[in-house]
Amino acid sequence: MDRWLSSIRSHLRKWRGNGGHSVHHHFLQGVAYKLGSGAVTVLILWWEARR
Repeated sequence: MDRWLSSIRSHLRKWRGNGGHSVHHHFLQGVAYKLGSGAVTVLILWWEARR
């Protein structure tokens, strides 16, 4: 349990050191990542279907 709490504290310190990006910012980054990943998957499927 102590190791888990110290890990969380460490992550929070790093997060604050980065200017404390908002949750909204991280959410948008996650959405962009998922959309990009989905787009790559669609391109691969399209490419394979053409062959």
